[in-house]
Amino acid sequence: QVQLVESGGGLVQPGGSLRLSCVASGFTLDYYAIGWFRQAPGKEREGVSCISSSDGSTYYAHSAKGRFTISRDNAKNTVYLQMNSLKPEDTAVYYCAAPIPTYGSNCPRREADFGSWGQGTQVTVSS
Repeated sequence: QVQLVESGGGLVQPGGSLRLSCVASGFTLDYYAIGWFRQAPGKEREGVSCISSSDGSTYYAHSAKGRFTISRDNAKNTVYLQMNSLKPEDTAVYYCAAPIPTYGSNCPRREADFGSWGQGTQVTVSS
């Protein structure tokens, strides 16, 4: 059974940092891209970042570029999202997701092409 579990969220002051983890079970991350998404209260879910497994390519939303870094440790079946210089507008529930098998190792462009989702971890940026 494919399962993704996020952790590492919490309350942090503006300018602070958090590292989110996404641990996979039931499948080997070596062959799958992983994306990070977030959903703020009253807003639609949006893509934040994605890392492929084919060549390690990384992609970032404009709001994340220069502040967030996505990485993977296949030996631990884990993908990380290091978030620095956090802002109140980064407050959201953060989700990791794996693509449908058609995409496998590459990052899909559409959210609809991510088929397996974690339960989310809350990130709150506030003073």
